[in-house]
Amino acid sequence: MASKTPATRSTSKKKAAGTGATKKGGTAASSTEPRGQGDELQQQAGGERPRLTTNQGLVIADNQNSLKSTPSGPTLLEDFILREKITHFDHERIPERIVHARGSGAHGYFELKKSLARYTRAKLFTEVGKRTPVFTRFSTVAGGAGSVDTPRDVRGFAVKFYTGEGNFDLVGNNIPVFFIQDAMKFPDVVHSVKMEPDRAFPQAASAHDTFWDFITLTPESMHMIMWAMSDRTIPRSLRTIEGFGVHSFRLLDEAGASTFVKFHWRPKLGLQSTVWDEALKLQAADNDFHRRDLFEAIQAGDFPEWEFGVQLFTEAEAEAFPFDHLDPTKIIPEALVPVQIVGRMVLDRWPDNFFAETEQVAFCPANIVPGIDFSNDPLLQGRLLSYLDTQLIRLGGPNFNQIPVNQPKCPFANHQRDGHMQMQVHKGRVNYEPSSLQADSPRADAQAGFRSHATMPDDGAKGRVRPESFADHYSQARMFFRNLEAAEQAHLASSLVFELSKVETPRVRERMVGHLLHIDESLAQRVADGLGLDTLPPAPPAAVPPQDMPPAPEVRIIGRMRETLEGRCVGILIDEGSDAAALKALRKAAEAAGATVKIVAPKLGGAVLSDGKKQPADGQLAGTPSVVFDAVAILLGEAAGKKLAKESAAVDFVAFAWAHLKAIAHDAGAAPLLKAGNVGKDAGIVDAADARGFIAAAKTRQWGREPKLRTLA
Repeated sequence: MASKTPATRSTSKKKAAGTGATKKGGTAASSTEPRGQGDELQQQAGGERPRLTTNQGLVIADNQNSLKSTPSGPTLLEDFILREKITHFDHERIPERIVHARGSGAHGYFELKKSLARYTRAKLFTEVGKRTPVFTRFSTVAGGAGSVDTPRDVRGFAVKFYTGEGNFDLVGNNIPVFFIQDAMKFPDVVHSVKMEPDRAFPQAASAHDTFWDFITLTPESMHMIMWAMSDRTIPRSLRTIEGFGVHSFRLLDEAGASTFVKFHWRPKLGLQSTVWDEALKLQAADNDFHRRDLFEAIQAGDFPEWEFGVQLFTEAEAEAFPFDHLDPTKIIPEALVPVQIVGRMVLDRWPDNFFAETEQVAFCPANIVPGIDFSNDPLLQGRLLSYLDTQLIRLGGPNFNQIPVNQPKCPFANHQRDGHMQMQVHKGRVNYEPSSLQADSPRADAQAGFRSHATMPDDGAKGRVRPESFADHYSQARMFFRNLEAAEQAHLASSLVFELSKVETPRVRERMVGHLLHIDESLAQRVADGLGLDTLPPAPPAAVPPQDMPPAPEVRIIGRMRETLEGRCVGILIDEGSDAAALKALRKAAEAAGATVKIVAPKLGGAVLSDGKKQPADGQLAGTPSVVFDAVAILLGEAAGKKLAKESAAVDFVAFAWAHLKAIAHDAGAAPLLKAGNVGKDAGIVDAADARGFIAAAKTRQWGREPKLRTLA
């Protein structure tokens, strides 16, 4: 698909000209409020609303866009308004991260399988078979460090490659797009989703007024909202999420010729998510569910693995896309640019100390190596400043790179000295360059050193303005929704109803339904019905009418799940007199299929089985609900079945497994318990004697069961 191109114009679809806001129809509170040429809302001071200023009292003319050399050019260092806003935001919390505070990490390696030497000089991507050490951190976004693992939230997916040419940080998410197009809005979107400042709740949740107020006034967020309200944000495991670099980057060859690239991670275990009710119950069952799952997998030698893929495309190909690839609210559908798998990542070692490594690791998108460079994506441009600034306050000063988890594993030397927590003992009298007084003083290397791409500026003037090519906010949101399986569409609609039902302000709810009319009228109607709206609100004006795009099946989960038990966990509930032979057979079959098996009993000491032998338990029934398993088996003697049918924890065990669409194997003794839990009959309810049938059913969810159990939008 891609070939090398020389240094040329910096982006695609650059029709923007001029600066400032133009009068267009509004999508927010009033149709008379001005909008920029990227269709961003430009709310103005007046009446009771004071002027927005910097901390020095300077009135701000545009709070939506960073200052760029041209409408589609790079963000300028001279943008003191952006720097003040981002810097203040970066320093709002100490020492906890402002976003991505709740995280889990592991060491491992990256192994290249296919050389990209045609496109890049980065040895990381040219030396086939070489294993590069990595540290990877997964995280939620909105909650604090002590929040739960399983809220509906985006997951951070950040990888630090310790290459022989320096550290390369690929700092992304499990969703390939973001809420905003310009880094100027990053403090605003995060402030809106965080706990409301006057009441300090809700924690780790987007279902509240401030978030949806911001979203409904920011139509560029609509594509991201489709992903965020989908099953992507309630993953079963960190081992079953995809990862994306989000932005377009550049690969540069030895001659400096550029090819655009998007980075992808694909889990070896396949995609898998929970259902919403299950995610809610997991928050009570195990606050550390994802962290524990990752830890236990690595400790057991079941090392998590991801394929590494790239989308490669030229400047000319980018010009032909029906969207602007520099817009971080857009994906490049695989029908346009296929993902090529070129490597893999394996995580095989848990940190020795959580604080020293997982908490102190410092990622920064500006950490790149020769052969990789940035694009003019305005969100990426702001991140290059923000992450470094954040680490300075969070980790106490400029020497955070000397913390072992942040140190390069290649030689490094410069003239930077002193500072808080300096760990190196520098020798000699020279701490400057050029110099002649010390023979071992480091100097630049024009041949081996990093070289930026010689991007030619596009036409246009410096200013706070977005390209008009950023103004289509609905077409890809429509593409996403319409490419989901029917069950996923129902989940997305239901999650919108759930979230918006927590919003107290009617006009905010109605604004969101109005946006949905541009995405899919049936979705808007389903959400309106779920909210109890008597009539559909009007759709806001769209700067660019939404277009129907070609199929993009890669956005769905259900159709792409692997039917496997590898990496999954099967729980078997036993009590006194349970059938020893049946237990042995089910356990053998599940483990042969790649699953972990855990025994649950009313008492942690276990139970005496039918063969007279004591079987220890891995979990006590009251503290080990079925929500922590992917499938369950109920093996009970007649007396135990009748007894547990009166035990609420046991009834919940089977009722929740049924409600969460899981396979259930059972013997005759379990019948009273299943009846008490209102467990019905379908292909996922299997006789315990049929081990093969149970394993087949346990490899997937029983999606056909769901409409019988709950009302979905």
